[in-house]
Amino acid sequence: MLPDNFAAFIVTAGIFIMTPGIDTMFVLNKSIANGKKSGIYATLGVNTGILIHTFFAALGFAVLIAKSALMFAIVKYAGVVYLIYLGFLQLKKQQDLFADAAKPEGSNNKKNDFFSGLFTNTLNPKVALFFLAFFPQFIAPTQIEDPLPFILLGVTYAILGVAWFSIITLFASIFSQKVKAKPTAGLWLTKFSGFIFIIMAIKIAFT
Repeated sequence: MLPDNFAAFIVTAGIFIMTPGIDTMFVLNKSIANGKKSGIYATLGVNTGILIHTFFAALGFAVLIAKSALMFAIVKYAGVVYLIYLGFLQLKKQQDLFADAAKPEGSNNKKNDFFSGLFTNTLNPKVALFFLAFFPQFIAPTQIEDPLPFILLGVTYAILGVAWFSIITLFASIFSQKVKAKPTAGLWLTKFSGFIFIIMAIKIAFT
């Protein structure tokens, strides 16, 4: 059975997804730096993370994170450390991201983009807390302990996310093509993307 007010859920979820946040910044960063394919892989990674959070919410693991300050802190700061690690990797590079994308092993880079998106989203406990607060608004009280409504809402949310971030990726990759025309743009963009990752980490740490 469909959860309560499923159409309202789609509209509301769409608004939340289109509101700029950590995931939006991550996908934009990858799309502008490496192009459309990297953005798509990052999009798939981020929304696979959404499915993982959905699974946790359905099993009640998200409730554990919500009730345990220690568990919340562990997940939160694991995500912070990972983003800082990604940032410093970019800052220490001596060649631009466009050169990396042109290498024959570029397919491995795309896989890295997927797993980076996956870890960035999964290690953000605020997503788990958001789902705990948001999803039950569209689930009947008699179904609140049933994992199926959570899974249906989570899959719907992920599908909407893939659609929206794919649109962002398309426009961002067009912008990256223009940037590539400038000789030093790639190197500066490499450094800039590193700073973006670190800023994202600071935002999570102090929120």
